[in-house]
Amino acid sequence: MDDYKRPHSVLVLVYTRAGEVLMLKRTSPENFWQSVTGSLQRGENPRQAALRELYEETGLRAAHLMVDCRRWVRFPIVEPWRARYAPGTLTNLEHWFRVPLPGRRLIRLNRAEHSALLWLPRSSAARLAGSWSNRRAILSLPA
Repeated sequence: MDDYKRPHSVLVLVYTRAGEVLMLKRTSPENFWQSVTGSLQRGENPRQAALRELYEETGLRAAHLMVDCRRWVRFPIVEPWRARYAPGTLTNLEHWFRVPLPGRRLIRLNRAEHSALLWLPRSSAARLAGSWSNRRAILSLPA
């Protein structure tokens, strides 16, 4: 079982007081934009995974700012990615977090995962997001 990804993940929305949302362009699949995301590792709880993924993908350390949205969604794992999970695993449970920042921060991309970043107004970020759950989470951010 340790060779497979856990079907539990986090979505971390990073945004500014001015309403700009950080979006990251994945290296694969091509032209797929998203917020900070990642699977929980063995022994991790969702908050620990959110903090780890935030640092790995952006270089940000923001434990004091991170808010657990206390929302989660379950969605089907798309066919091309199912081989990463144990046989018979068809769905993933995603926990939502948000990191409100006073303003833009310098972001250090993990080039193995992301090739570009944008700070966008909420509506533009939602339109760009590659998954329905990411769109829904962005649109649920406080105004």
